[in-house]
Amino acid sequence: MILHLQIPSPPKLQLAQTAAVARCLCNGSTSSSTDSGLNFRRKILYLQSLNVNHKKALDLNPTLRSTPLSALHSITQCLSSMGLDIAAVGRILDMHPKLLTADPYADIYPIFDFLLHTVEIPFPEIRKSITRCPRILVSDLEAQLKPAFEFLSELGFVGANKLTSQTTVLLVSSVERTLMPKIEFLTRLGIEHVEVRNMVLRSPGLLTFSVERNYAPKLEYFLKEMNGDLGEIKRFPQYFSFSLERKIIPRHRLLMEHGVSMSLPEMLKVSDGEFNVQLIEKRLQMAGDRPL
Repeated sequence: MILHLQIPSPPKLQLAQTAAVARCLCNGSTSSSTDSGLNFRRKILYLQSLNVNHKKALDLNPTLRSTPLSALHSITQCLSSMGLDIAAVGRILDMHPKLLTADPYADIYPIFDFLLHTVEIPFPEIRKSITRCPRILVSDLEAQLKPAFEFLSELGFVGANKLTSQTTVLLVSSVERTLMPKIEFLTRLGIEHVEVRNMVLRSPGLLTFSVERNYAPKLEYFLKEMNGDLGEIKRFPQYFSFSLERKIIPRHRLLMEHGVSMSLPEMLKVSDGEFNVQLIEKRLQMAGDRPL
């Protein structure tokens, strides 16, 4: 006797339920993919509304791809709360896409607090500090900003000479690689440290100039071609802030050509028109002084 085993077919209801589950899984995957693409598109549109180059931002900060849109809103609100208008916020985020994925409370607000309470920049001026030097927002507070502030304070940037919104750019300078070499270069010339200190307090921009590209060639020209003395540099350290090729050399050659002498401030602080007027006046004065 042969037994015929018969496998029962699943009930129609069970088949319908299985098909429904399969459709749900399939639709869920598609929906998830669609939502992800939609959210990414929203981020791109938001970045574009801020005039942030999203391609550059994604290249420089790949983490941005998985960052929620709400995080971008938080960063924007964080920067806006410090007085920056939306156009300035967009420029800063475009310059430093790293900020787009920063944690406002761990990364940004501590720097604001440092500027406000340690450096003592008045709140309305913090906006100017950041606008002039956005890099301050991506600088390490403990390893960079605080050591620079301590060095500058010891140098004399305190009291009436304390850092302002115009000079907080110095805080992003490395003490060892940027600030100290300038001081050492000037002292090696024979300028006393206290005199160097007074020079940089009068002209803080001295601490931002390159020794190789600025100090060395300008000083060489001053000493060799202009036969200058360091005393005049001490009195007018702003000399180093003028272009050697576009202003110092052309004006000095004109003076030599006409046999006229001027102090560094007379020669450099005025516009081209005023310089030419001064040159003519001195030539006329020289002609009037000659004996008949």
